[in-house]
Amino acid sequence: MKTILKTMMLLCCALTFAQTTVKGKVTDNTGQPLPGANIIVVGTSSGTISDFDGNYTLTINQQPPFSIQVSSVGFETITKEVTQNGQTIDFSMAEGTSLDEVIISASRTPERIFESPVTVERFGLKDIKSASSPSFFDSIENLKGVDMNTSSLTFKSVNTRGFASFANTRFMQLVDGMDNSSPALNFALGNFLGMSELDINSVELLPGASSALYGANAFNGIMFMTSKNPFDHQGVSFYAKTGITSSDNAGDNNFVDAGIRVAKAFSDKFAAKASVSFLNGTEWFATDYRDFNDPGQTRLDPSFDGLNIYGDEVSTPLDFDEIAAGALPIPVLTNYGAATVSRTGYEERDLMDYNAESLKADFSLHFKPWANDFEIILNSKIGRGSTIYQGANRYSIKDFFMQQHKLEVRNKNFFARIYTTAEKSGNSYDSRFTGININRAWKADRQWFTEYAGAFIGNLAGQGIFANPTEGQIDAAHLAARAAADTGRLLPGTAEFEETFDRITSDGDLTTGSKFTDNSKIYHGDVNYNLGHVIDFADIQVGGSWRQYSLNSGGTIYTDFDGPIEYIEYGAYTQIQKKLVDDRLKLTGSIRYDKSEFFDGFLSPRLSFNYTADQNDNHNIRGSFQTGFRNPTTQDLFIGLNAGRAILVGSALDNLDRYTATSSQLSASGQNIVGANTVQLNGGDAYSNAFSRASIAAGNPQAANVNLVKPEKVTAYEVGYRGKVNRFVIDMSVYYNAYEDFISNRTVITPLYGEVGDNTLSLLALQNGDFQAYQTYTNSDAEINSYGGSIGVETSVLNGFDFGVSYTYAKLDFDQSQDPDFETSFNTPEHKVKASFGKTDLLKNFGFNVNWRWNDNYLWQSTFADGILPARNIIDAQVNFAVPSIKSMFKVGGANILSHDYVSAPGAGQVGAQYFVSWTINQ
Repeated sequence: MKTILKTMMLLCCALTFAQTTVKGKVTDNTGQPLPGANIIVVGTSSGTISDFDGNYTLTINQQPPFSIQVSSVGFETITKEVTQNGQTIDFSMAEGTSLDEVIISASRTPERIFESPVTVERFGLKDIKSASSPSFFDSIENLKGVDMNTSSLTFKSVNTRGFASFANTRFMQLVDGMDNSSPALNFALGNFLGMSELDINSVELLPGASSALYGANAFNGIMFMTSKNPFDHQGVSFYAKTGITSSDNAGDNNFVDAGIRVAKAFSDKFAAKASVSFLNGTEWFATDYRDFNDPGQTRLDPSFDGLNIYGDEVSTPLDFDEIAAGALPIPVLTNYGAATVSRTGYEERDLMDYNAESLKADFSLHFKPWANDFEIILNSKIGRGSTIYQGANRYSIKDFFMQQHKLEVRNKNFFARIYTTAEKSGNSYDSRFTGININRAWKADRQWFTEYAGAFIGNLAGQGIFANPTEGQIDAAHLAARAAADTGRLLPGTAEFEETFDRITSDGDLTTGSKFTDNSKIYHGDVNYNLGHVIDFADIQVGGSWRQYSLNSGGTIYTDFDGPIEYIEYGAYTQIQKKLVDDRLKLTGSIRYDKSEFFDGFLSPRLSFNYTADQNDNHNIRGSFQTGFRNPTTQDLFIGLNAGRAILVGSALDNLDRYTATSSQLSASGQNIVGANTVQLNGGDAYSNAFSRASIAAGNPQAANVNLVKPEKVTAYEVGYRGKVNRFVIDMSVYYNAYEDFISNRTVITPLYGEVGDNTLSLLALQNGDFQAYQTYTNSDAEINSYGGSIGVETSVLNGFDFGVSYTYAKLDFDQSQDPDFETSFNTPEHKVKASFGKTDLLKNFGFNVNWRWNDNYLWQSTFADGILPARNIIDAQVNFAVPSIKSMFKVGGANILSHDYVSAPGAGQVGAQYFVSWTINQ
């Protein structure tokens, strides 16, 4: 027994001796504590982080001597040696520059921004804490070269280098490695399924083509959001915000935003975290009632079609003299003329749910079976809420539900992950068809137009006016006719209107309702392996991905009437990096092969160099050449949707016959020709029997000759410079993009009878108004290029104030005459200027930050509406006060504090100011 006890005591002593504890405090060079600093044991993955007061305690099963290293975003890294157990080691960290920050996105391997072969923008913990916008996601707009388009209070779309839209399928968002695009819509709904600001570790953004490493969807840029690992970032964090949104057309409305994060490392082998955030507010109101088809018209005109008025898209030409000949009791010749008349529509505010809501939850379990860098992660993200999406129409995305589930295995040399994304559309609906079908539920179109015509004729004939009515008499007759036809119309706020509204928005048949159904899914897998630890002469990576789409809209968006549409894409890549010239020159070459089951495979190579021009690492020159490609989206291939003004039909070969439409808008002449009241069309008619819209407008109808869509390609060139000149950090770049087979939407006109080119019946159909507009998905043969550049300068002025300014230039090179029907939707200002000014420690525990953005006016093109957006000048600002004793920071701020209301696109909500106060604990 004594022997056993002695042995146990020796073991305990050995274990106690082997375990070393180090503690201390991390501060900046002014003595202020630095929370969230990373403290690691050099050569291992063991480490901890500093708490809100900058204190840390590190315990490791390793005997001294060894070294520990402290790093924090925006500060220079420090390494110190541990020589004994129980040692106290404090760190005072000098501010570094943005060039020292470490990124992984540019090359899929850790490297300083200074050494990145391409342009990178980074948004870290320090930026999040000093953000002057109501949310960290809004503050991404302050990064150099970034555009942020606001479709809703809860849906903001990020883009770089032009060709933007709310449905931004050219730009990818990755959240902890998962593409958070909607499976059915093919684009990310802003931060809907993103992260709580409490869990954000960093945001990295690559402008321009990134297909060589990230595949088909990374065509115009890619943004990476990474979360905090619970092994490194433990504890309970909380934030609460409240304030008002304020705009000229919506007034002042309250909003609330709150979140909590809990993380715990139960041992060196197991950790877990959970975060939940919730936002509720009022949407930005869309109240543009201009008629964009005929800007001179007002609501007094019979064919008025207001932009944010829905239901008035339904119109028909009425020949009052022809009608009067058969309607008047006595045969009297009239010269009342003819006019196109539209039904009376409803304003968007009467049809759209303007309650904005977002609920996000994130849960993850982290396992390190051998207590080293090998880690297994189980992660689930869930998002539910209501927002507004503007595409061909304006959609109320109501009670939308989206979820992602991931299994990932990784260490410092490899990762393998599989995940699925699934969504449910909830009670979402199309506002345009809501207005159209509320009208039709109350009174059929034929009856309404008949009553209108009768009242118009009756008004003039009742006054004894049969010949030469004046313009005033005609206008008065139209007003009387509309009032007569609208007698008994359903009015917003009444029980009858609400009952009809609920019935319409619950019906997925667009001939009678407006609801759209979506239960689509994506299944995805990624793998990457870095061979650098087994190969000495170069850093070599290999990897690949696989994805399966499962489209399931029940025929309300896609032509999946008889079951889900499924197809796959896959790809593989390799990258080689080699340093030369005393490690001052880094060469990178990569190539990726991608294949969709509908198209031939495509190779995307990238070559780049990075050269440090001086021994002090102050000047770095970079250059890259790469090609990228973009597969047609699910909508390009399989959409089958009547959007009112046009029918959207995808151009996958087997989609053309799947989509059929019945047109009952035949003139009397047309009915005589076809011998029926209705005509059946299919998707193929849009591509094989249609007129060019531009040729019709020019008075010389010609065949459209629309080809089926195929992948789009880009060849991208970029050179840049990063460096430090005295106290100034400079980052600049210029780029040139040449596009081939640019994917485009083209609106064509299909006659309801006759064949295009026969010069008889098809032209008669146009003359009689017997045609259907289609939006097709194809490629432009035109030469399309874009080019531009940006420069950013950061420095410290006036004894410690942070100041930064950037300028971005973007230009489209496209000759419209080469493809008159094609709209590029470049949708970005030619000139943008941004600036920031602030100080984290203006007084003890007190700081502030101000951001200013300006851009010139520019043309916005979309399927909803085209228009010139005026120049805008926006200021965001915040002041903050830290209370270390309760580990809290209080902030008062506002976005667009000067209340310069603006819209991101014609017909979108009018964005005003957003003022807030916030309380954050232990971030």
